[in-house]
Amino acid sequence: MELACLDLEGVLVPEIWIAFADKTGIEELRATTRDVPDYNVLMTQRLAILDQHGLKIDDIQEVIATLEPLPGAVDFIAWLRERFQVIILSDTFYEFSQPLMRQLGWPTLFCHRLVTDNAGRVVDYKLRQEDPKRASVKALHSLKYRVIAAGDSYNDTTMLSEADVGILIHAPKNVIAEFPQFQSVANLAELKQAFVDASQRTLLV
Repeated sequence: MELACLDLEGVLVPEIWIAFADKTGIEELRATTRDVPDYNVLMTQRLAILDQHGLKIDDIQEVIATLEPLPGAVDFIAWLRERFQVIILSDTFYEFSQPLMRQLGWPTLFCHRLVTDNAGRVVDYKLRQEDPKRASVKALHSLKYRVIAAGDSYNDTTMLSEADVGILIHAPKNVIAEFPQFQSVANLAELKQAFVDASQRTLLV
């Protein structure tokens, strides 16, 4: 059995923190895993900025409620789910994901959780496990699945390395240059063809 593992933000939906940065005008919140390879460093930075500006979980969720999947993402997920078992492996948080996952038709999502206080301040975050994307693919291999994975950022590269086939999509030039071993595609139409080519079965686009 072949299984597809996808990153979420930057692949299927907009980058949530960039959207929030645009709304608030806080330029520092535009940093993502495309810019900062160490996720813990990135999240510590984000929590400090939220605290500094008095921003709460409701402020972020209000922006997320206005977002839509990237063009073609809904149709792509529907196409993929007809041909593969699909799991979204993301470094987002369940507290963020619901509006966007609803629009995508509720594919399976493995991600993290935020910790908030009674006032709605985001005070901490809880990773599901260390290097969760790679660990998930490794676990799926132990269940005898063949895994084709796609992502766009530094935090996806261990997942892509662990997968039987790893594909970069919408990746910035710095990530493409540092990881030339992965095929790079520019859009979801090209990603669809990449999945067809990577499959050991005869599939139609």
